[in-house]
Amino acid sequence: MALSRTEREQFLAEPHIAALAVSAGDGRAPLTVPIWYDYSPGGDIWIMTGRDSRKAELIAAAGRFSLMVDRVEPTIRYVSVEGPVVSVEPAAREQLESISARYLPADKVDGYVDDAWKNHGEQVVIHMRPARWVSSDLGRV
Repeated sequence: MALSRTEREQFLAEPHIAALAVSAGDGRAPLTVPIWYDYSPGGDIWIMTGRDSRKAELIAAAGRFSLMVDRVEPTIRYVSVEGPVVSVEPAAREQLESISARYLPADKVDGYVDDAWKNHGEQVVIHMRPARWVSSDLGRV
């Protein structure tokens, strides 16, 4: 059963690891990789990645990407969302702190952020506006 708009937006706002998919060009399957993301209901989704990463290059070429998040407990539920890129900006340390705090235990955030900021190279934040949604909760079947 499909989720309501409120249910799918709330589920996407939870800190799931997403599968990001973006076109890899003619004759190639889409690039699909796990990624952290941030989302607030009704807003845009944002991800952070290396400025010169393959993800960033493919997203720039395609102008859009999709994310899929799921869970298996207490019921099998998923949300997939696809849409256009609406902005790309250099990442700020505060954004790295924010997204890290979303996924890591509080006592691990500072150490991770210090290491990532020093060693991961220049990062960008890519904003995507959700345009198409697919969702289901198989516990409702």
